[in-house]
Amino acid sequence: MTRRFKYVQLDVFASRLFDGNPLAVVIDADGLDTDAMQRIARWTNLSETAFLLRPTQPQADYRVRIFTTRQELPFAGHPSVGSAYVAIEAGKVTAGKRSLVQECAAGLLPVQVDGEGDSRVIHVQAPPATIERCDDAFAGEIAGALHTPLNTARMRKVDNGPVWFVCDLDEASVVRALHPDFLAIASICEAASAIGVCVFGRERDGTASIAVRAFCPADGMPEDPVTGSANAAIAAYLRETDELKTYGPRYLASQGREVGRNGIVEVSVDAATSAITIGGACAIGVRGELRLH
Repeated sequence: MTRRFKYVQLDVFASRLFDGNPLAVVIDADGLDTDAMQRIARWTNLSETAFLLRPTQPQADYRVRIFTTRQELPFAGHPSVGSAYVAIEAGKVTAGKRSLVQECAAGLLPVQVDGEGDSRVIHVQAPPATIERCDDAFAGEIAGALHTPLNTARMRKVDNGPVWFVCDLDEASVVRALHPDFLAIASICEAASAIGVCVFGRERDGTASIAVRAFCPADGMPEDPVTGSANAAIAAYLRETDELKTYGPRYLASQGREVGRNGIVEVSVDAATSAITIGGACAIGVRGELRLH
């Protein structure tokens, strides 16, 4: 017996192909179990693969499960943005609806839709973050792995579904010049059950407010092209350290140039609730059918 599933591959955080972070989405995936989903995610060999499902909560418009090549994630930014885009394209939500609710392992997340068609931009609210300081010894390990000096006061452990070590390197030029030790980062993250290390610095070329890079070698991705959860973690860091005033409550983040991409993430922090939202454009490159025998 052959089971058939609609399959879409798209770039997220970019308005054209080859600039964003690729995502595979399997539509109407309710007939797949966890093992099958993980095997498909290993097969696509992308940083994440998402599976659109019927919601189990009455408030939700759709449900999504998100897998890397190695594990399921409770939340990830670019799969959430991309899944909402595909859910609209596939007619899984009411036409013209602007405020959606995504159900995922991290809970029910608000989604805002701006624009139509190819110009549609999706904004997803990230789960609330918990933030911890890191001691000098641990910061020294991270600094050694990044091959750059690191002030302990400018680093935090941020958990917003996945766990990130967020490092403020002050200037985009420092961020872009990094040549990290991926084996060392993988070892550190495996020991700490973290998804990766993300770094950022102030961008001064006028294209965005900050430059971001995210290193996830422990999860099979030495450098992730454009990372929603990392950008949300950085926003949580900025809010926590009162550095958000440097960039303002709404800013653009540039990520991906070092791996041949040019992603732009729209980040906003609500002044009243401190809720963090990440968003961006999407571009579909593949529409097809996944056949499982």
